[in-house]
Amino acid sequence: MESPARSAEKQVHVVCVASPTQSHIKAMLKMAKLLYSKGIFITFVNTEFNHRRFLKQGLLDSLDGLPGFRFETIPDGLPPSDPDATQDIAAICQSIIENRMLLPLQNLLAKLNAGGHKVTSILSDGFMPFTADAARSIGVPIVLLWTISACAFMGFYQFRNLVEKGLIPLKDDSYLTNGCLDTVIDWIPGMPNICLRDLPSYVRSTDPNDTILNYIIKATERASNSTGNVFHTFDDLEPELLSVISSMFPNVFTIGPQQLLLNQIPFEKAEQLNALGYSLWEEEQTCLQWLDSKEPDSVIYVNFGSIAVMSREQLVEFGRGLSNSNHHFLWIIRPDLIVGESETTLGLEFMETIKDRGFIASWCPQEEVVNHVSVGGFLTHGGWNSILESLSSGVPMLCVPFFGDQPTNCRYICTKWECAMEIHSNANRDEVEKLVRLLMNVQQGKKMKRKAMEWKKMAEKACGPQGSSSLNLDKLVFLLTN
Repeated sequence: MESPARSAEKQVHVVCVASPTQSHIKAMLKMAKLLYSKGIFITFVNTEFNHRRFLKQGLLDSLDGLPGFRFETIPDGLPPSDPDATQDIAAICQSIIENRMLLPLQNLLAKLNAGGHKVTSILSDGFMPFTADAARSIGVPIVLLWTISACAFMGFYQFRNLVEKGLIPLKDDSYLTNGCLDTVIDWIPGMPNICLRDLPSYVRSTDPNDTILNYIIKATERASNSTGNVFHTFDDLEPELLSVISSMFPNVFTIGPQQLLLNQIPFEKAEQLNALGYSLWEEEQTCLQWLDSKEPDSVIYVNFGSIAVMSREQLVEFGRGLSNSNHHFLWIIRPDLIVGESETTLGLEFMETIKDRGFIASWCPQEEVVNHVSVGGFLTHGGWNSILESLSSGVPMLCVPFFGDQPTNCRYICTKWECAMEIHSNANRDEVEKLVRLLMNVQQGKKMKRKAMEWKKMAEKACGPQGSSSLNLDKLVFLLTN
């Protein structure tokens, strides 16, 4: 029997507009796959820059087997940059604030409508606020996808209030160390007694004209005017905050963890969808073979995400700490991980020291890695995709937050969800060694492992046939098809 979307006189056509960074593209593409599996025609919009990276990695080779799933591009309004490196985040935000992508998107929507298959709605990343104007220009509703945690969203949403109360921007750099960041904020709904330092990192700005701070204020305030808001989380993980958010914004849907929902798609439908990849970097599959040779729960996986950068000194300290822990480790070191350097090797002496215990790769299929039986811990930057993937696998974490939503995520996984410990980005080798040993120790890491397994079971329940995330996906499809 055909789904409601396919049996309609005109098949529902959703245009998915991703924010132009790796983690946001991945989350939007997974959401697009879920909608496609329900019979919705998908046009996925990438920037030209990221689309070229998709083509280079062969990520779209499976599209011939996916009728009704197509890709389109718009320019990002930025000057040319290294085609294999992450673009500057502040520059992307400035382009979005100045609506440089608005006219290209409007022209694309007009082209799609002229092609005979009219656009019926837009699913936009919440951090692409110009898409609301594009939707209005063709008279279709817009639903926003927030690829972040509910706690991070609420933190971002309070930026205007923090500015109006004079708490941010900070007066000068001395406020970073004079105790100001320990100020308790006791008025944020659903986030009792959170400290300023635990809110997203842009509260640390000292610039009243900070591009990213002002961009976030503009983006999050669009949530009130959308037809719906989708959060990549699940009800049992953030119940208090989700209750508050649902009372503040229209049609709130918790749909996550996305991969667990994708796992529910029957094989005959899922095979081609699974072949449609996400990664902007080439994934080194040999790391999986290396993991196959290790004992269960014996490897710590280390990945600082797709955007964070560090100094060579930080890299060396983490490397020495991992080596001195005497645990096996799989470490992802992106080619652009070190600030201002294209060389990310740690030297022949270090490689000789770790040759039997360590494996270093430039990128990897992360979900396969965290689900591997040999992985017993995850040293992560605290990005939301990484946290959900780790929770879905029952893997405890060490969290080293760098920027953005990561400090907020880190606070919650360490103190609220109790499946992680925090480690500072400037930690020395002794601190790294100590915390890695604690995480991987059978006795000392036992509580975190137990909590991680509890969250895994709750995530699986949410994504089961009658789970909250599965039901919310159906509700979203109903909204989009009616």
